[in-house]
Amino acid sequence: MRSLLAACLTLAASLALAENWPQWRGPFFNGSTTETGLPARFSDTENVLWATPLPGASGSTPIVWGDRVFVSTVDASTNDLLAMCLDAKDGKVLWQHKTGKDRQFARNNMASASPVTDGKTAWFFYGTANLFAYDFEGKLLWHRDLEKDHGFNALMFGYSSSPLLYKGKLYVVAIRSQRPNAYGPPHTPTEGPTPSYLLAIDPDTGKDLWRQDRPTDAVGEAQEAYSTAIPCELGGRPSVLVYGADYLTAHDPETGKELWRWGGYNPKKINHWRIVPSAVVGDELIYVVGPKFSTLFALKPGTSGLVGDDHVAWTLERRIPDASTPLYYKGRLYLLDDDRRVLTCVDPKTGKAKWQGDIPGRTVIRASITGADDKLYIINELRETTVLAAGDEFKILHEVKMGASGRGFTRSTIVAANGRLYIRAAETLYCIASPQ
Repeated sequence: MRSLLAACLTLAASLALAENWPQWRGPFFNGSTTETGLPARFSDTENVLWATPLPGASGSTPIVWGDRVFVSTVDASTNDLLAMCLDAKDGKVLWQHKTGKDRQFARNNMASASPVTDGKTAWFFYGTANLFAYDFEGKLLWHRDLEKDHGFNALMFGYSSSPLLYKGKLYVVAIRSQRPNAYGPPHTPTEGPTPSYLLAIDPDTGKDLWRQDRPTDAVGEAQEAYSTAIPCELGGRPSVLVYGADYLTAHDPETGKELWRWGGYNPKKINHWRIVPSAVVGDELIYVVGPKFSTLFALKPGTSGLVGDDHVAWTLERRIPDASTPLYYKGRLYLLDDDRRVLTCVDPKTGKAKWQGDIPGRTVIRASITGADDKLYIINELRETTVLAAGDEFKILHEVKMGASGRGFTRSTIVAANGRLYIRAAETLYCIASPQ
């Protein structure tokens, strides 16, 4: 019976529209996909194609391309960081490699950044600033220690920004404390200030193409951000957006040159206003979330230099995220107050709320929202998962707690790819598919 169920689920998945999930926020960098045929109902036994135990928990999101699933994690028993590749058909581990040792930070570990792939190579990046390139068979192509070359990434809760693959370059952002040796051991001592930067790397060789330092007048912890660089092509001009340390900056993808910046979210220079969510692009606007549940800003892209309030299209000041990156999906913007578990759907052009509702559960949410198949998928730290309808009304379709071994946290965002859902629930990765 189990083999028959697996066969039916496999067939159903193959019939669905196939789209990969190559980067942390998916194929469109906004948390959405065009996938269809995804289940609304599932559990740790219902509609499960396979479930693979992982050696530890981390916040990184699985990356999927064709029949390969790439996962970065930590081995809780040995403290080893790992790069793993699973077979998407059955969940078997095809290969795994040790990539260093974990470092202990509150609420985080060094396997929080998500991998990225172009269908031939998978790049794994860690909070230790070690960057690895593997082919799909697990052969190491190159390795870089960016901490050695560019200094320690000093953040209170440990580095966790994911790399960005865009226009033939691999981009790494480090928005970090400028204080030498901030946050103490076990890092390598650094002499002098450590400016934040955007780095472009040749994905084939691992060599630096350019580094653009990113000046700021932010103070204290506000110098730090956990956000990921996001591409933007509004106005016909490609750019790479970097958010944090009191500014949103746009950079030329070819040279790294700063094109423009906006700095209106922390005018009082509050010293603990670090940034967690990444920028989101949609409906000709850029959406950024201020820290500590403060304000969401919808921005018109700049042209050059420092832009001001005339570039703010609208703002929203209630029930916005602190850690969860918003979702732009089918002409709607979804915001999750991740501590209070309140979901809001707004008109991305005006900021007017369409609806608001409470997400069930007993704890905070640190994963971001996924939009696929006219559904919204959300999971909290205790593996309590909610499926909602994506549309103009608040409608819960399904609630379930995904069983998992161990006591690890769940902060990984749910992935939709190739007709399946991939749910990293603590130390187990589930592959979910609709039956035929």
